[in-house]
Amino acid sequence: MFDLAVVGRLGGHDLAALAVATLVLGIISTQLTFLSYGTTARSARAFGAGDRPQAVHEGVQASWIAVLVGAAIVAVAWVCAPWIMRALVPDHQVASDAAGWLRIAVLGVPLILLSMAGNGWMRGVQDTRRPVYYVLAGLVVSAVLCLGLVHGLAGAPHLGLEGSAIANVTGQSLTGALFAQRLIREAGGRLGVDGPVMRAQLTMARDLILRSASFQVCFVSAAAVAARFGVAEVAAHQLVLQLWDFISLLLDSLAIAAQQLVGAALGAAAYAAARSDARRATTASLGLSGLLAVVFAGGASLLPRIFTDDAAILHAVTTPWWFLVAMLPVAGVVFALDGVLLGAGDVAYLRTATLAGALGAFLPMIWLSLVFDWGLAGIWAGLLLFMLTRLAAVVWRVRSGSWVH
Repeated sequence: MFDLAVVGRLGGHDLAALAVATLVLGIISTQLTFLSYGTTARSARAFGAGDRPQAVHEGVQASWIAVLVGAAIVAVAWVCAPWIMRALVPDHQVASDAAGWLRIAVLGVPLILLSMAGNGWMRGVQDTRRPVYYVLAGLVVSAVLCLGLVHGLAGAPHLGLEGSAIANVTGQSLTGALFAQRLIREAGGRLGVDGPVMRAQLTMARDLILRSASFQVCFVSAAAVAARFGVAEVAAHQLVLQLWDFISLLLDSLAIAAQQLVGAALGAAAYAAARSDARRATTASLGLSGLLAVVFAGGASLLPRIFTDDAAILHAVTTPWWFLVAMLPVAGVVFALDGVLLGAGDVAYLRTATLAGALGAFLPMIWLSLVFDWGLAGIWAGLLLFMLTRLAAVVWRVRSGSWVH
């Protein structure tokens, strides 16, 4: 969001390029969310059973996966960046600028994944404060460099859009190094590859990757369709989508708390405590999402101006903005119950429910929007329908009690 605000002052084309490029980078990295979510579930179970060394060992194996997969992603994405952007964006200048940003930013993917693994095992052992410091350290460095390098402030070189990518990689390097240092200290020399544990993690990863891939296909399709409506429309769509991502991460703080507490409770066979944690997390998440809905509704005319002063983009933002407001209370419940089911290791059900909502509701609405020229309203109606489908699925599953085992 900070990058959007800084780069947005360069103009609509730069903002559109950053928006599309960050979407692709987000898709690349979120396919590996099992490194945080899956590792949290497995580490929390071990921690709840009183085996902290095994919980840390899960983090070691997840970190090996992060480094190896991250290196492969860098090699492929660096080569394919121009083709990816040309396929997504019809405007050649926007596509070229987006590819240039992505080729730099993708160098940080192994560090992003290493940080995911670090967050995963540290959440599992309920060490939640230290990761905040690690992430904040990287974000502060990135923010200062972004402001200087994009606009050439305080004697820094004026790099424009590419300065944002360099700032991101630098901050990610610091955060990744801090997580690696902590893991080495905790593991106490147990840093070797453990085939059986790694295979078990990858088995859980299969369902989580399919789950993530289903809605990422939808988000890429949404960006491609929004781009067909114009530069202002794709910039507005991605701006609000970036806010949606921010809100999702904010609500995930409660979902992750539910995940680690439920996982630890089930590891200790404390089933009543697991149910109580699920109720409290859902209530808190619904309250927070309701408060956010009030803030975003009240700030509908002011908040978008933080990111851009382009009149065309500000006009286009209005439609997805109100869909965002409407989705917030739904998201509060969905994300909390996702956390409960992830903590219980019920990933196969979550995979199926997400695939059904993404491919059966969201994706058809996106392409119907292009065919019938519904614009951003059709795309965001699809996202709302997707969230309602997920809401029905997770509420039914949690009420059934089959996740408590």
